[in-house]
Amino acid sequence: MFILGAFAIIWDADRRVLLCHRRDFDAWNLPGGRVESGELPTEAVIREVREETGLEVAIERLVGIYGKADNRDELVFAFTCRVIGGDLHATEESSACEYFDLAHLPPTTLPKHVERIHDALEVAHSPVFRRQTAPSLRPPASTSH
Repeated sequence: MFILGAFAIIWDADRRVLLCHRRDFDAWNLPGGRVESGELPTEAVIREVREETGLEVAIERLVGIYGKADNRDELVFAFTCRVIGGDLHATEESSACEYFDLAHLPPTTLPKHVERIHDALEVAHSPVFRRQTAPSLRPPASTSH
């Protein structure tokens, strides 16, 4: 059975992209996460954005569907979204939510998410279908003293 994910690419008026800082390790990512049982990816991305940022969004378009390089049965849907309400703030899932200029993304931004951001900049008539090969950042292994 496939694991599904859904992530949002949200621009502000200055064409900066919204990223969330994870609470579980030092990494910035697009707002989003797993699609829950019985949920469509479109419903999941709206829910995940609200949970991670406090914002209400509407979907504009499907940017792409991405597979993992290690042949895991996981598909990720990336959508461009626009803000229609809510207030941007840190949440239980994100320690910070900020808009960043594309030339100044934090160095700990997940590489696969950077690739999706760049795909969103392309004016395409159809979505991207891609197996992503960028490395994944993982939380450091905990050590006992």
